[in-house]
Amino acid sequence: MKSTVSTEYPGSASRGIMIGEMAEQDRPRERLWRLGAESLKDEELLAIIMRVGHGGTSVLELAQRLLHRYQNNLGMLAAASPADLAKIKGIGKAKAAELKATFALATRLAESSLPERARLENPQRAAAYLREIMRDKNQEELHAILLDTKNRFIRDELITKGLVDRSHSHAREVFRAAIQYNAAKMLLAHNHPSGDPTPSAADTMCTKSLVEAGKLIGIEVIDHLIIGAKMDNQDHDYYSFREHDQI
Repeated sequence: MKSTVSTEYPGSASRGIMIGEMAEQDRPRERLWRLGAESLKDEELLAIIMRVGHGGTSVLELAQRLLHRYQNNLGMLAAASPADLAKIKGIGKAKAAELKATFALATRLAESSLPERARLENPQRAAAYLREIMRDKNQEELHAILLDTKNRFIRDELITKGLVDRSHSHAREVFRAAIQYNAAKMLLAHNHPSGDPTPSAADTMCTKSLVEAGKLIGIEVIDHLIIGAKMDNQDHDYYSFREHDQI
């Protein structure tokens, strides 16, 4: 019996072609097995996750429509709430949950990419870890990276989401986890959703305040990184207060 699951391979002259009508080597799942997931386009990977289309719309066409809705930006799609996704025709609650679960696993994978006890020896290595955690976040997040005396990673503590500059003034919240986990040092980090990592006056003022608070508490703040995005008019996608001799 012919499969009723529908999809569309990029470049196909027809729309809504059934999987059973496609050449086997052209089906997204078979292409994944043969060529590896990295060879598939975003819409093909999404089509595999969602599995079926809706109301005569192929699953690949639905995936393309979904990407277009979020400006072909996976970060924006990942940040969408389940409720917003479920409102899109053809998605519904089940597919919205599957998509959110997939993106949540991807985030957790990035968070586990830095093994416990690994050393953060310089701003470049710290930025390599942080840019995966903070990629395409649509709100500012303040993180405290807790370290031992040899700059070895203890844990990544999310301090707050949104209004990061306000939370900077509350040293108690920033240093609470460091005290709890007996950290000797701390690396502060937050993101600029705008993509420009240049510190604001409030960023600079609050960094100085927290460095001084760390001295009083006995926990050294070794750096504050601001994670942005790579732009043509700047050398890095991050700003390190230590690299700029501000710590």
